[in-house]
Amino acid sequence: MNTRLTPALATVAFSVVALLGACGTDTPVPTPTASTPRSSTPPENSPSSTSSTPPESAETPDLSEVLGSPEVVARDLKAPWSIVFVGETLLMSERDTGRILQLGVEGDFASIATIKGVQHGGEGGLLGLAYHEGYGLYVYSTTANGNRVELYPLTQADGAITLGSPSTIVENLPFAGFHNGGRLAIGPDEHLYVSVGDAGNPEHAQDPASLGGKILRFSLDGSIPAQGPAPDGNPLEGSPVWSRGHRNVQGLAWAADGTMYASEFGQNTWDELNVIEPGKNYGWPVIEGIGGEEWYVDPIAQWGTDEASPSGIAVLDFAAGPVVAMANLRGQSLRLVDGGDPEAQTLAIDDLGRIRDAVLAPDGALWIITNNTDGRGSPRSGDDKLLRITVQGQ
Repeated sequence: MNTRLTPALATVAFSVVALLGACGTDTPVPTPTASTPRSSTPPENSPSSTSSTPPESAETPDLSEVLGSPEVVARDLKAPWSIVFVGETLLMSERDTGRILQLGVEGDFASIATIKGVQHGGEGGLLGLAYHEGYGLYVYSTTANGNRVELYPLTQADGAITLGSPSTIVENLPFAGFHNGGRLAIGPDEHLYVSVGDAGNPEHAQDPASLGGKILRFSLDGSIPAQGPAPDGNPLEGSPVWSRGHRNVQGLAWAADGTMYASEFGQNTWDELNVIEPGKNYGWPVIEGIGGEEWYVDPIAQWGTDEASPSGIAVLDFAAGPVVAMANLRGQSLRLVDGGDPEAQTLAIDDLGRIRDAVLAPDGALWIITNNTDGRGSPRSGDDKLLRITVQGQ
């Protein structure tokens, strides 16, 4: 049976989360720096955590030679947000129209569904997609009552995809004109991960009574895993919260060794790439970027907010270790980051404008979508575009 986590149930579920403590809820959002650790006292009963370290790597390939030239597969898209593969078939969400589109063999798109109740405004609308062969298509969208995640049974016949009637995984999530999170992903542990933004209220991220500013984890049927160690259990009984202290996570992906990465929008100072561990606190709004405090987890890499604004990510697995391919919006680029040495990175593509999502296809190619028609970009001829990129050496 699918679990609907309403506000009342969320309060009950988070009575246990309160044991983790909350910090900074009555103070304005600070402007942190990367070099000076803060001198505050850790929250009472807050779990002690240190900076996550990426997996070690021997020798990563020359990042400037990893990707081939982008091939434009489709043009004239309207504010695309998420792409997902159903077998070898690509589906894409349109944020503003609420449509889910299927890519045809000739590079044309056909609408397979318009998700009911979607309310576009600012950054809200039809957002993330994720697919599991045994369950169907998971869809994240904004409605008049909040953000929600639904599960649609999916069938294929003669190459055409049809969606059935949805069931609700979670609803009434915090929403606003910005910071809606919205990324969905199926982990290697066969669970559904959901990124929820702080919805413009930074205190959500540390508030035990709110699902805002969190990464959530559900069983594939929508139920909340029992408390227990990973990979089966969640950190706390009755709670879908996997990690907290996030501002606006918009990228989730895993390396072959199970390391979980998340990209996150900062406020005024630092955007982040984090290694996510269950039950950990990533600091927002007490810390933005690297803070050096042992009870919060520091990002493995950070960038000024005008350099990145990171969105979707994919992990390229090489013999020497993982490389994170990260779509950048304000940074207008696709960035490659060595998971073993985050200082080793390159701007692989920087001439397409804003890039929203990056996904690996079953054949190992990397697919990306631009986002110049979302109201914040400067559309170019043919925008927005879907592109395919070959990956060398995986």
